[in-house]
Order: sequence, then C-alpha cells, then structure tokens
Amino acid sequence: MHSEMIASTETMLERWKIHEGEEVEVFEEFRLLTSEVISRTDFGSSYVEGKTIFDMLLKLSALTFSSSFKPGFPGISSEIEFQKLEKGIRDSLMEIVKRRERNPINREANNFGSDFLGQLLKAHHDTNDNQGISMEDLVDECKTFYLAGHESTGTMLAWTVLLLALHPEWQEKARKEVQQLFGKQTPDPNGISNLKTMTMIVNESLRLYPPVLSLVNRKVEKETRLGRLVLPANLPLVIPISPLHYDPQLWGQDVQLFKPERFSEGVAKATNDNIAAFLPFGMGPRVCSGSNFATTEAKIALSMILQRYTFTLSPTYTHSPFVFLTVRPQHGVQIMLHAL
Repeated sequence: MHSEMIASTETMLERWKIHEGEEVEVFEEFRLLTSEVISRTDFGSSYVEGKTIFDMLLKLSALTFSSSFKPGFPGISSEIEFQKLEKGIRDSLMEIVKRRERNPINREANNFGSDFLGQLLKAHHDTNDNQGISMEDLVDECKTFYLAGHESTGTMLAWTVLLLALHPEWQEKARKEVQQLFGKQTPDPNGISNLKTMTMIVNESLRLYPPVLSLVNRKVEKETRLGRLVLPANLPLVIPISPLHYDPQLWGQDVQLFKPERFSEGVAKATNDNIAAFLPFGMGPRVCSGSNFATTEAKIALSMILQRYTFTLSPTYTHSPFVFLTVRPQHGVQIMLHAL
C-alpha cells in the first residue's frame, strides 16, 4: 500500500504547484488525499469512482450525528432520507463488489486481489462455513473502511500541519530529518519507520487534537474493583480521551503546550508509565485496526510536503475546532505555501 500512498500524495502535490506563494486550504486537500488513498488501497479504485459513496456516507453520518439525541419516528423526512442514503450506499458498493467478481484479477491468489476488497471477497466465498462472511457483512465492512479510513487521517494531517505552521522550529527539525533520510527521493518503508522526530510530532498532534474525543466504549465483563470503586458486570463505560490527554497530573503543567519532545523516549516515558493516558486510537484487543495505516499515510504525506515546501499560517485562518464525527477545523486550515 506504500506505493499507492505515494502516488496519491504526488497527485495532491501536483495540484499545489499552481498555489505556490499563495494560500492553500489544506483540510479539504487532505480530505481528498485520504479519500483517494483509501479508495486505491482498499478497493482498487480512484477517488472519482468512490466520490458518490463518500458524499452519501458523509450525509448519512451527518444525519446520524444530528439525530443521535433525538427520538426517531417512522415516516419523518430524516428517516426517509436515512433509508434512501443507506440504499444508495449499498447499491453503489454492491456494484463495485459485483464488478470485481465479474472481472477477477488472475495474477492474485483466489483471483479477487490482495487489497481489502479482495480479502473480503475471499472470505465471502470461503467454502469453510466457519470462516465465510455474508454479503451484508462484506458491504458493512466496506462502508466502515470507506468512512473511517479517511476521516481521522485527514483531520490528523490538518492539525499537524497547523501546529508545524505555528512552530517553524519543529517544522525545520522535521524537514532536516526527512532530507537526511530521503534526500529528494520518495520516502521508502524503512525510512518511514525511522522517522523519530516526525513520530514525536505526530504523537503530540494526536495528543492535542485526538481525532475522536470520547468514543472509546467498553463494557465491564465481570465485577471489577477499580481503586475504591466496585464496577458491576455489564456496566457500560465511555472513556473520555480529551480529559486524559490534557491532565496535568499525567503530562505535567505544560500540558496545554505543543512540545513533541515529551515523546522523545516513547509513550511510556511521556506518560510516566501511564500509557493508557494516550488513547488516540484506543487500546487493547479492540484498538483501531487502521492505526498503523493512518500514521504511515500521515508520515508519507508530511515527508513529501516538507521535501518541497515551507509553510506558514495564513492571516485568514480562524481557530475553531468542532466535533463532527472527528475533531475538525470548522473553517478549514489555511496556510501560505512557499516552494523550496
């Protein structure tokens, strides 16, 4: 998937050439980038093909989010729209699935391909009943990856670029590391895994602006003692991420500041061995399955940007984080782009 991430980033940077020396709104750019990446790596298609699905998913998510605390009644307009979008998404995904089944990729195992869709189709057609998945499950998995596969990474990139624009000293440190590892060549997998300064920056960005604020849900399996509390079995828990990331008792009195160096010796050292205080992707057996995918994609995109540009924050930028699925910049992130 590494080469597909690079190809998609190159497409984005090609668009940026006409904006050199001008203002660029990067939140929308990163949304397009991550949409392209998830389409190509997971479904073997381009963003153009998946755009209709993305648009419908975003509308569906908006309906779900806005009505999450409202009672739903059959026949009202929002419910009708919800059902219409659900059907449209399913029909569009089914067309992609059926096309892959009609046109197998002969060079790949089982003909379905090695991307995410190919693996799902392999599981669907598995003759072992214990391993096969239904077509309904397959479509639901596709919907989840289409949405979650680009939303959180796009916002992570936007906030990280904002922080680097505000802290040019860290932008320059990251650029020097990228230049030392890659020069003018495209990033390679070994180099990406050795980006220490970049990892510190990404972790600090995820601490200050975790894409998901409080959606880590768990259920107590059996009666458990937690300090002075006794938690009964089946108790639902909602773990608030942001309060943990901003707790001065865990991170120090400088908790509000952008200080990537706090991660110089890893997460355990940064949290004084309270690693559960850092939860941008959750933790445990149900940790986000796309965490490595997201951070690798972000590091590739940031490396390729830093190889070509310096950037500063535009005077038109208005700081207004708001929660809509993820923690988004409400008015976008505008930067001034300067070619190296």
